[in-house]
Amino acid sequence: MAWFKKQQGGEIRKSKIPEGLWVKCNNCREVIYRKELERNRKVCPKCDYHFPISVEERIAMVVDEGTFTERDASLAPLDPLHFKDSARYKDRLKLNQEKTGQFDAIVVGEGKINHRPVVLGVLNFGFMAGSMGSVVGEKLTRGVERAMAARYPLILFSASGGARMQEGILSLMQMAKTSAAIAQLQRERIPYISVLTDPTFGGVSASFAMLGDIIMAEPKSLIGFAGPRVIEKTIKQQLPEGFQRAEFLLNHGMIDMIVERRNLRETLIRVLSFF
Repeated sequence: MAWFKKQQGGEIRKSKIPEGLWVKCNNCREVIYRKELERNRKVCPKCDYHFPISVEERIAMVVDEGTFTERDASLAPLDPLHFKDSARYKDRLKLNQEKTGQFDAIVVGEGKINHRPVVLGVLNFGFMAGSMGSVVGEKLTRGVERAMAARYPLILFSASGGARMQEGILSLMQMAKTSAAIAQLQRERIPYISVLTDPTFGGVSASFAMLGDIIMAEPKSLIGFAGPRVIEKTIKQQLPEGFQRAEFLLNHGMIDMIVERRNLRETLIRVLSFF
């Protein structure tokens, strides 16, 4: 973007505005001043759409300061299929590891919320769209096992495009693996709170994300298995307005509550106190 100023003598001077000062909302398409968005916890001030946030921001927002300890941070995926499409899988992994500073798409550890110990897991959409491969499934399962051993509540934040195709059947097996672990946790009567953020799709929504004792979602989050265009082409019908948005799912009994980001920590405290 640039502005043009006319100087004396008729000469036109072009003044550039620095890039990155403005952000376009994914929901209402309005242009927002970036600093205003950040002051508002990355929530659109015009339509209340909740922008994705980093794993670090998410943890800092809900956990007591200085109490979070990450577990199994060194677990890294392999390339057993030697997969290659437009790029080799191991090259994609290296690129995403350098970009995020993490070995894979989930951070799991223990922390405290209002002095109550919990096991917390956060999927990172910035790492290959938060896709679930063997390491995501393993770290999540280990987190569930630690929650059972210590009898701590489990809280998982989901943001994912689904299973990681580069690992083939090994990725799909994580759906059964994580679901079985959650079932064992529930047999032990240990609370599991699932928080869905924008977007949560595919094998993640078809497994652990939708198995919570309490399922929360951020406003206007897209949640589903296949995308709406795929569904429309399959059933050859126009989908209802707002289909797959959190508000639609709440009205149809698929989730329990919609919680705004500024109220999330207080809501988690109340739910944990109830359990």
